[in-house]
Amino acid sequence: MAQWTSAVGPAQLARQLQAQQPRPAGPGARKPPAYRALADGIRLLVLEGRVPVAARLPAERELALALTVSRTTVAAAYEALRTEGFLESRRGAGSWTAVPAGNPLPARGLEPLPPEALGSLIDLGCAALPAPEPWLTRGVQGALEELPPYAHTHGDYPAGLPALRQTLADRYTARGIPTMPEQIMVTTGAMGAIDAICHLFAGRGERVAVESPSYANILQLMREAGARLVPVAMSEGLGSWDMGRWRQVLRDAAPRLAYVVADFHNPTGALADEDQRRQLVDAARSAGTVLVVDETMTELRLDDDLEMPRPVCAFDPAGSTVLTVGSASKAFWAGMRIGWVRAAPDVIRSLVAARAYADLGTPVLEQLGVNWLMGTGGWEEAVSLRRAQARANRDAIVTAVRRELPEWEFSVPRGGLTLWVRTGGLSGSRLAEAGERVGVRVPSGPRFGVDGAFEGFVRLPFTVGGPVADEAAARLAAAARLVESGAAGGGVEPPRSFVA
Repeated sequence: MAQWTSAVGPAQLARQLQAQQPRPAGPGARKPPAYRALADGIRLLVLEGRVPVAARLPAERELALALTVSRTTVAAAYEALRTEGFLESRRGAGSWTAVPAGNPLPARGLEPLPPEALGSLIDLGCAALPAPEPWLTRGVQGALEELPPYAHTHGDYPAGLPALRQTLADRYTARGIPTMPEQIMVTTGAMGAIDAICHLFAGRGERVAVESPSYANILQLMREAGARLVPVAMSEGLGSWDMGRWRQVLRDAAPRLAYVVADFHNPTGALADEDQRRQLVDAARSAGTVLVVDETMTELRLDDDLEMPRPVCAFDPAGSTVLTVGSASKAFWAGMRIGWVRAAPDVIRSLVAARAYADLGTPVLEQLGVNWLMGTGGWEEAVSLRRAQARANRDAIVTAVRRELPEWEFSVPRGGLTLWVRTGGLSGSRLAEAGERVGVRVPSGPRFGVDGAFEGFVRLPFTVGGPVADEAAARLAAAARLVESGAAGGGVEPPRSFVA
């Protein structure tokens, strides 16, 4: 019986390997043999989770042809990986990826570290802040007071609690987009919303256009749903969408879905202007593409003088082309797993019907909590607190990185929770690996791309401030020195415990 559970094709693996930047050689260092560089590249892909554990690798001859190297080079690289515990093989079954005993399994997405794992490791992997107290406690208390009538029902509300659907519809109406509760479905977070949309609109093999870069967890969700991702490059800096590229992709590829983050894009922080929004909706409508707009960051405007453009759905108020996804997780707290979709009533009915075969509904108590907050003014107070936290953290991490790593380049976003950083020619994957060893966890750029793009970037979230931001930047600088020196495994002093 084969020990592998998935397979990586030779062309795909070659693209991912060729997108990696070579490790800089230290003073007087010799260039590593070709087999060693190949083994290191595959090991990095496994450690990053971009090649899954238990994935069958191409045969030696196939990979050699794809990389235009000798079969001997590939055979030697595979043997080195077997020796190190990153590859297992059996005659007749091929070779598949593994991790050595004692190594943690790599994550395909950006899952937060469990609380018990924090302490000596600064986690910059998850763009989420602690709860904005006292509003979480007050929201839960308000929900408990309103719970008794619901406790006498079966508790399944596939479209969401009527009260919360009305509240969310009223909030869209107040933003200038008239909305009925029949246009709202409450979901288990934004991920639940987008998962439901993908299953309804984009069956296995369907094309889905995505920004490049884009949110790593959504990209992985779509891959696992069987979508064929079509990347659309963004403009340089924080210029947001390149409308010429979007029009060309929508016209030529005719994707069934397109996924965009118009407000404080994750990971770049870009903000699409009003004209870009109008053009994108027009282009999607002409191509017959359903446009999924992720608004999870829309309330995180960090500069008070910034005037926000109208929502994308303002250019398709009926919701036939634009499906808007919102969430409480970024603006309020990631532990409050409440999301929603705004769309045409017939789309909502189809999503609700399909939900019967998924999760049936969203927890009632959390829906009551969000509804209480939005109905009492507590939501606005909590979001104001969240903005202040994120603003202070943004300024702290920007200052610290500029001091410790002056050669790194970035534009400071005016909202959101993330900083997209060009790492001065260093490999983001190698920085992530070195960071784990010096006590800082950071996601590399390729997690946010398709097939190995953005190797020269990392994403830094606005989740730490003050002395912790200073220490995080110092540890990133230490990781950069390790990468520059070409140091590999071992000999690194463990980081001291750091408690904020």
